[in-house]
Amino acid sequence: MSGTSLRRPVTPVARTVPELLAWRRDLHPDRVAVEVAGVAALTFAEWADAATAVAGTLLRRGVRPGDRVGLVFGQQDWTSYAVAYAGALRAGAVAVPLSDRLAAGQVGHALTHCAAVAVLHGGDAPVVPAGLPAWTVAELRAAVDPGVEPPTVRGGDLAQILYTSGTTGRPKGVGASHANLVVGAPSHPRRLALAHSEAFLHAFAIGTNAGQTMLLNALTAKPTALTLPRFTPLRFARLVEGGRVGTVFVVPSIAIELLDSGALRGRDLSGVHLVGSTAAALPPAVASRLAAAFPQATVVNYYTSTEAAPAQTTMIYDPARRDAVGRPVGGQLMIADADGDPLPAGVTGDVWLRAPHPRAYYRDDAANRATFRDGWVRMGDVGRLDADGYLYLTDRHQDVIKSGAFKISSLEVEAALFEHPGVSEAAVVGVPHPVLGAAVAAVLVPRPGVDPAALTLAALRGFLAGRLADYQLPARVRLVDGLPRNAGGKVLKRQLTSHFDN
Repeated sequence: MSGTSLRRPVTPVARTVPELLAWRRDLHPDRVAVEVAGVAALTFAEWADAATAVAGTLLRRGVRPGDRVGLVFGQQDWTSYAVAYAGALRAGAVAVPLSDRLAAGQVGHALTHCAAVAVLHGGDAPVVPAGLPAWTVAELRAAVDPGVEPPTVRGGDLAQILYTSGTTGRPKGVGASHANLVVGAPSHPRRLALAHSEAFLHAFAIGTNAGQTMLLNALTAKPTALTLPRFTPLRFARLVEGGRVGTVFVVPSIAIELLDSGALRGRDLSGVHLVGSTAAALPPAVASRLAAAFPQATVVNYYTSTEAAPAQTTMIYDPARRDAVGRPVGGQLMIADADGDPLPAGVTGDVWLRAPHPRAYYRDDAANRATFRDGWVRMGDVGRLDADGYLYLTDRHQDVIKSGAFKISSLEVEAALFEHPGVSEAAVVGVPHPVLGAAVAAVLVPRPGVDPAALTLAALRGFLAGRLADYQLPARVRLVDGLPRNAGGKVLKRQLTSHFDN
């Protein structure tokens, strides 16, 4: 036996998503890859075999390589969705993930824009454009034709189109190649990510960039991707407790709801070693509360976008750098002027990220020219780098409030508002002002049990006086039960200005 290796063979680096799934099937056939708590679980062998069956049926029904296939699924359907996604890609088609919580008009716009040839869904048939066939995953698996040979899929082939959240306009389709999705994927079982966990927990919606990251994590990480059919703080907290979940992924709105609900109080959370937040800026005060709630965990903020992924910055919560959003991982970071030329540290400008195998808008040349340049992605944010290369965001371009001679960062004002013990959620917008052009207005969600008298305009301005300059102080305030958010957890600020129409 001398000279004979007993180790598993190391496969070449995966070039496509189907290759990555095939590798995990060979490596861990009986390991649960995706689980919806109390609903369904999917092993790697089941995932790969079912995807192959779906691919064969799609091809027999006329789907061809490069065709777009809509995938409309709900939170309870993550295992079926995983099969549909991998099956569409195995057939050489392009997956178009969409949440079943979208309005019929939103689903119709996406399917029409990408010229989808079919729709896969979990069971409740979605409303789709006339003439477009819609099939369930179970139906496709049952009709498998083993004689159909799937086509060869290449790394440069388009794999998916994600429709952006539409916070600033009509959603745009962002296309990603297989090479973009699998960049950095492990090729050795010892290099699987999140190895400290038996399961990682999330509650992200299908069709969002965060949700897609979790699906790819299921292929590249050691633990099971665990989610729940419907998010509630209590259900989420119960899954966190007990030691199985070593990693928790949230968006700021979920983090706030968890913390304010009291669902984490009194639970043993010592098994959690990583809490990751993504999709929107994590207010420093919320990051501090997360660090206190999960004393054994590292709290990490991830900054990216649907257009820029997998390029991102990561920031381990550091009280000494409360406002920083980190340094680049998996790509490059640049602050540039209006012409796209790099700016030195300390100078504020446009934030750009760059990743290998960049993404692009699907069928939108004008938007591509405005956002993408030589592999770089203009993030739509204003920010600066410090001398150590840490990124600090000033604001979204469209959210900067121009009041008189000042440009006011809504993020900075929001961060100060989150420090108020009575504020659960905060969003800051500019509203018309007859002299200044715009004035600062705050929309707040009080914490449970807080007396509204503690959040009057006068009380808030007094609290903020030592934290903000006088021109940054809110001139108007409204209290609401909740902030409007899209499926990715981002606040829809355009809807907030109606609170100040009179």
